[in-house]
Amino acid sequence: MKEGPDFALIGSLVGDPARANMLTALMRGQALTATELAAECGVTPQTASSHLAKLEAGGLLRQRKQGRHRYYALSGDDVGAMLETMMGLAASRGHLRLRTGPKDPALRKARICYDHLAGALGVHMLDSLLHREMAHSGETTDLSLSPLGREAMAGFGVELDALERQRRPLCKSCLDWSARRNHLAGALGAALLERILARNWARRIEQTRIIEFSKTGEADFLKAFPLSQ
Repeated sequence: MKEGPDFALIGSLVGDPARANMLTALMRGQALTATELAAECGVTPQTASSHLAKLEAGGLLRQRKQGRHRYYALSGDDVGAMLETMMGLAASRGHLRLRTGPKDPALRKARICYDHLAGALGVHMLDSLLHREMAHSGETTDLSLSPLGREAMAGFGVELDALERQRRPLCKSCLDWSARRNHLAGALGAALLERILARNWARRIEQTRIIEFSKTGEADFLKAFPLSQ
C-alpha cells in the first residue's frame, strides 16, 4: 500500500500470538505489569518487555509508572472496540480457541469488553433500548439516544451531560464475538456497566473478564431492560 493508513502495521502487532494474548488480558479494563502480562502469554519477562515496547510504539498501549512498577493498559476505547470487532470476525469465520471449563459459559453470558458490558446480557441490553425506541441506529450515526432514552438514562442515574463532554462517542455499537451481534459501547455503555456494578446486580471476577450477576441482580437487570414496552 503506497498511501493511506498503515493498517498492515496494526495487523502485524495484533497478529503475534503472544501480543494477542496480552491485548486480550488487557480487555478486562485493568492495568497490568509486564510480569503479569508475561504470565498471561507464557513468555519470559524479557520477551514480554520487547512485545510491550512494540505495542506501545504502535499506539495500542499506554503505560504509567507507580512506585517501582510500570502498568500497561489499552491506549483507548477505540483499541478495545477494534479488538472486540476482530474477535467477532474471527468467531464468525470459525477461528475459535476453545478452552473447556466453567468459565466459557460465564464469558458468553456476561463479560467486560474494555469498559462496557458484552456477552448475551450486553446484547440483550442494546436490544432492549432499540426495541423500546430509546435508541436508534441511523445512516449517518452509529447509535443515538431518543428523548425517551435520555429520560430513562437520567432515571437510571447516568449523567448524560458529563458523558457528552467526553471526546468518545456517547453511543456506539460493538460486534460481540460470542453472540455475533452488537452490544452497546461508547461512554454510555461504560456508564451503564458502572451503574450495574454500583447497584450490586453483578460483580467482576478477579483475573478474568467475567461479569457475574446474582440471581436477584439478573432479575433486576431484565426488569430494567425488558424487550417490550
